[in-house]
Amino acid sequence: MPTRRSRGDGGLHWDENRQRWIASASLGFDPSGKRIVKRGSGKTKTEAKNKLKEVLRDHEDGLAIAPTNYTVENAVNDWLTYGLAGRDEKTLATATILCRTHVIPGLGARKLRDLSAEDVDRWLATKARTLSTRTLQGLHSCLNRAVKRAMARDKVKRNVVELCSVPNGQPGRPSKALTFAQAEAVLKAAEKSSMHAYIVVSLLTGARTEELRALTWDHVFLKGQPETSPPIPPYMAVWRSVRAGGDTKTRKSRRTLALPARCVEALWDHWVDQGWDRLAAGDKWEENNLVFHSAVGTELDPSHVRRAFRAAITKAEGVTAADWTPREMRHSFVSLLSDSGVPLEEISRLVGHSSTAVTEEVYRKQIRPVIQTGATVMDELFKHSPEA
Repeated sequence: MPTRRSRGDGGLHWDENRQRWIASASLGFDPSGKRIVKRGSGKTKTEAKNKLKEVLRDHEDGLAIAPTNYTVENAVNDWLTYGLAGRDEKTLATATILCRTHVIPGLGARKLRDLSAEDVDRWLATKARTLSTRTLQGLHSCLNRAVKRAMARDKVKRNVVELCSVPNGQPGRPSKALTFAQAEAVLKAAEKSSMHAYIVVSLLTGARTEELRALTWDHVFLKGQPETSPPIPPYMAVWRSVRAGGDTKTRKSRRTLALPARCVEALWDHWVDQGWDRLAAGDKWEENNLVFHSAVGTELDPSHVRRAFRAAITKAEGVTAADWTPREMRHSFVSLLSDSGVPLEEISRLVGHSSTAVTEEVYRKQIRPVIQTGATVMDELFKHSPEA
């Protein structure tokens, strides 16, 4: 006579309609008092029993039973829909493009509970043949966060993506800096352009493009405060950016910078030109008090800035306009200061980096590599004798 299964071990029976063996397990009751029953099926008794054992093992480990048909695509779509709530639209758009273009086509069909570290490693290695390291890091981050969210909701036992490292991808476009001669050529070529003030302020203050696009006249003081003691020279307060909420990139990015005389002159001319732009736009003008703006007073788009910047420097001697971007004015600012002997700590403060380590890492090609302090002191201590 067949032995009855113990309570809590689940059940096993043949389903005539489905023509499959059905394994079931009762896992208690939900908050409403309804019994929680999970089922698995198989073509054979052994297959159904194994699925039942897996269900019970997950229950003993304190895990809810993950649906067997829950795929990587489901996890990624859930993360895109619910996990990025409240994030900046640009962040959401970037994550969506990465997931739809690379993650889902490559791993989407894989059942999440069957996803292995080897699957992720092979996928990243394949992507590394055509994508940059930065893009690979973005892909890894998206997949990692999607699986982590699924794990927190008991869709999978562990996050294997965290166990995988990001390989080196294809080299991206290297950043570069203008020499002093090139910088002078750029400033001269842009003199008659509507981007003249933008280029002058960017190159001579090192402000980020996202900070300049959000700069308002309320934060620019072209006369300074000569009545104070000591007098305060002309300056601008870099307190905003076009990021979500208007915050700067980091806490230390919020800074107040004195304006070089060339910047003051360019901004005065720009202020006058802005009045003419306002008249030309007429009723289409939108007053936002922005220093740098579109033809109708609205915030500049990054692509607009890039096109206008390259058009402005087209005739610069020794410079190929297509090879340069607005953000490289900031790199040039760091390079010119370093070549002039300004200490790294002071450069870091001026560009709004959280530490000198950031300045060295991001602008390492622009920072003078030779540290002379030690050699100078040793030369004084151990004076070299010509006769020796």
